[in-house]
Amino acid sequence: MRYQAVWMYAKGYQLLEILEINGCSRTSLMNWCRAYREGGPEELEDQRTGGNNAKLSDEQLMEIKERLCTYTPQMLFGSQAATLTGEFWTVEDLYRLVEDRYGVTYQSRTSYQEIFAKCGFSYQRTEKVFKSRRPRQVAGFQEELEKN
Repeated sequence: MRYQAVWMYAKGYQLLEILEINGCSRTSLMNWCRAYREGGPEELEDQRTGGNNAKLSDEQLMEIKERLCTYTPQMLFGSQAATLTGEFWTVEDLYRLVEDRYGVTYQSRTSYQEIFAKCGFSYQRTEKVFKSRRPRQVAGFQEELEKN
């Protein structure tokens, strides 16, 4: 694709046509043309080394899935669960599980969201509740609201 895009650019094809045919961005095309001018065709070769950089094996992912389906964060972490009730799994809870159990940490929240997806869990927006929330005061406040 890189060779073709550079060849088309050199032959005078319209820029939009090159981008559409090759599915690349203008920036990539210009970078490829510069690389070709400076170093020749070998500079257009893919420099990526490939390989999977997964930190968890398939077996470990299966164990995580089993734990996520069997236990709640409250069951595993008690009052240290990320939410007040500890009923539902959060990225923070998964982070703790993966770090404690396997000694693995990821830099991005997205990596933990991908683990959830691999385990068949979907993203749900959580309710914002402060841990220091006092149920009696909340009930009293709601009663006052209803009276007014």
